Amino acid sequence: MLKQVPLEQLNAMNRNTIMEVLGIEYTELSPTTISGKMPVDHRTHQPVGLLHGGATAVLAETLGSMGSTLLIDTKEFAVTGVEVNANHLKGVKNGFVHATATILHAGRTTHVWNIEVKNDEQNLVAVCRLTVVVIPLKK
Repeated sequence: MLKQVPLEQLNAMNRNTIMEVLGIEYTELSPTTISGKMPVDHRTHQPVGLLHGGATAVLAETLGSMGSTLLIDTKEFAVTGVEVNANHLKGVKNGFVHATATILHAGRTTHVWNIEVKNDEQNLVAVCRLTVVVIPLKK
């Protein structure tokens, strides 16, 4: 179960990071999911004016990594993404993309997340998978 933390606290952690640069915000938290949104604009476009796949991957890894952080004891463990993939299904030129990361596996040493990315009309834009490793902190 993901720890339930105020969204303002999570969003404050984005300051001075790539998440702030890309305009990523956390929007919802449940016991098994974390959601967020990202603008589709000059910061996230590729040269032809569409959402850049790399920006989509950043959104996916952001949500899954924060989700894993909310699953662990941060005094004992740290998490880091070790593999992210994305299947891009539909182009987006403007507005926002909205993503929800759902935990598929919360093991002792690895977490696996499924992330669905949709446009403002709720059309599926991308499906992503993130694997996170759980690392014991040195004492």
